[in-house]
Amino acid sequence: MFKTLRNAWKIEDLRKKLIYTLIIIVIFRLGVAMPVPFLDPGSLSEMVNATGSMLGYINMLTGGAFAQATLFALSVTPYINASIIIQLLTVALPPLERLAQEGEEGRRKINRITRYTGAGIALALAMAYFALLKSRNAVQYTEGWQGWFAAAVIVLAFTAGSMLIMWLGEQIDKKGIGNGISLLIFAGIVSRLGTMPATIYNYVVGLINGFKAGGDLTQLNLGGQIVYLTAEGTAAYPWYYILYLLLIVVLMLASVVFVVVMTSGERRIPVQYAKRVVGRKMYGGQATHIPIKVNMSGVMPVIFASSLISIPGTIKSIFNITGTGFWATFLGWFNYNGVAYALIYALLILAFNYFYVAIQYNPVEIANNLRKNNGAIPGIRPGKPTTDFIVKVLGKITFIGAVFLMVIALLPIVVGNLTHINIQLGGTSLLIVVGVALDTARQLESFMLMRHHKGFLE
Repeated sequence: MFKTLRNAWKIEDLRKKLIYTLIIIVIFRLGVAMPVPFLDPGSLSEMVNATGSMLGYINMLTGGAFAQATLFALSVTPYINASIIIQLLTVALPPLERLAQEGEEGRRKINRITRYTGAGIALALAMAYFALLKSRNAVQYTEGWQGWFAAAVIVLAFTAGSMLIMWLGEQIDKKGIGNGISLLIFAGIVSRLGTMPATIYNYVVGLINGFKAGGDLTQLNLGGQIVYLTAEGTAAYPWYYILYLLLIVVLMLASVVFVVVMTSGERRIPVQYAKRVVGRKMYGGQATHIPIKVNMSGVMPVIFASSLISIPGTIKSIFNITGTGFWATFLGWFNYNGVAYALIYALLILAFNYFYVAIQYNPVEIANNLRKNNGAIPGIRPGKPTTDFIVKVLGKITFIGAVFLMVIALLPIVVGNLTHINIQLGGTSLLIVVGVALDTARQLESFMLMRHHKGFLE
């Protein structure tokens, strides 16, 4: 990865694209730190940072802007939602399906529809976010014409910030390198890792305090989080937490390698094209393959599942539901550290993975295209047998991909329960970071190959 970046910097065209992309990312980070007037977001920090809350998940995607109620608080969330909605409607509505099949012009129209849909979603989310801020007494003016003016400024600022991010992502697509929206999400997630050195330092200090205390520690359970204190009241950790720390480091490295291998892995279905004579020339006869990626749906099933499973925890945080009543007990089943949460989370990932693959791949269409082009899978007859074979292969690959996503998504939860340590880089974040890094590296290599710089890739 770093070697590819270094070699790409030597090419003038690629260097301009990289500089342009970096400038856009800097503008994005400035917008994340730019406060919206008439707001005091301090009262939101506890609710937004609650583990397992959908607000905490949105805050992760926005790079911390959501918790601080800054200009880019909504980030790319409206655009992602609009893209998912339009993609699903493209399968369900014939007019959109025809547009998708019209080539470049159809894609431009669909992109325009997606932008308009994203603007509508951004306005709705901005109003909902304002209502949440108002309920938490984070708005300075709430009465009279001043309240109406403050509401209009806040809602329009959030909406405009979201549309500006959408435009910045499109500029990266046109003049930069990589996928613009993905790179902005990547920048937001990576920026939150800046607190990791301080976290590690505090953890090491806690280990030292634990050694000095000689094991005489007080264990407290604060909202499901286990806290250890010395007799002097300073934070401490037992000696065996060193093993936990080593285990976390090993698992993080193994997870990165696992994600890279599975993201790049694919099942290749061999295809043989028959020879045919046209005039005096012979065409066909070559052997090729149909690549089917193990992780065909990417991070989308995890995003869908995270959004749904975190709704009960978000409701519990917003309305501050406590006690032993029905709703408190029911919402308690969806505690981030609970077994029920992990099981439902895994089942949702499995279901969404199958659903997303089903709308992406059409085995009947693939089999028909092979027949039209005089192609066939060796040992499989054209027509329905080819369709059945592709369906069987897709089913196996989809299950393997779903298991992979479940392992990556649930690993931070399991490790956190065992060690009582908050894992900074969760499964969704890891998939996004690794996926964007690999995709950007592939694009850089493609640009260099097109310019025949073979020596750079050796």
